[in-house]
Amino acid sequence: MTLTTLQLSKPFGRVAYQEAGRGAPLVLIHGVGMQSAAWAPQIDALSADYRVIALDMPGHGDSDPLPGNPELSDYVAWLDEIVKALDLGAVYLAGHSMGALISGGYAVSYPEKVARVALLNGVFRRTAEARAAVQVRAEEIRSGSFDLETPLKRWFGDSPAERSACEQVAEWLSAVNHKGYADAYSAFAGGDEEYADGFADIRCPLLALTGADDPNSTPAMANSMAEAAPQGRAVVIDGQRHMVNLTAPEQVNAILLDWLQTPWEERETA
Repeated sequence: MTLTTLQLSKPFGRVAYQEAGRGAPLVLIHGVGMQSAAWAPQIDALSADYRVIALDMPGHGDSDPLPGNPELSDYVAWLDEIVKALDLGAVYLAGHSMGALISGGYAVSYPEKVARVALLNGVFRRTAEARAAVQVRAEEIRSGSFDLETPLKRWFGDSPAERSACEQVAEWLSAVNHKGYADAYSAFAGGDEEYADGFADIRCPLLALTGADDPNSTPAMANSMAEAAPQGRAVVIDGQRHMVNLTAPEQVNAILLDWLQTPWEERETA
């Protein structure tokens, strides 16, 4: 794969991305604190058939942070700037966690530019209690408090695969730009309702995937997203938590390939 940087117009700055393969464009967006390398298992598997473009989110990896205090809509606008700059046309789009919020918002805002959208471990219409807890964490991060252990305990179990993934994720979290991390987490904290009403207008096939044991991006949320979209489908992977693309890559890759390659009409009548 190739790491590339692209200078976007103001206010978006520089974006870094990994690209591999040829074919229809498949854009991947990671979650808060991660970077494009978090999609390595999917890049390897999917680039045989698709032009895979894995983005470093603003303020993550080698991408510049957004100015000010960006909201989720600013990240959606950032994604559109990339789609236009790379002249991608209608894309297949997959996002994890915060990336799922961006991807869902993009499918609502630019339906003509999204052929299919997959939302991995996404959040959707949190309870008031859950939203308050996330907003408290966002304020702590913004003030300079950086708790590495709590999210890792929430995201990973004790299996060898999970411990290995946990070590890599800890490295990414430790290296992330503080402004980029705080900005993204703040947008993540307040973004679960921003585009929720618009899911009814997403006309492309939508996949909502999560782990059965993810306490924050719950199976109930995945089912709600799928039910809200006219062509939605939910998949829950047993025994998995938040970082399913790293801890269950074979299952996730198979599900994504099915999502990419099965005609929707065929699925509807099966």
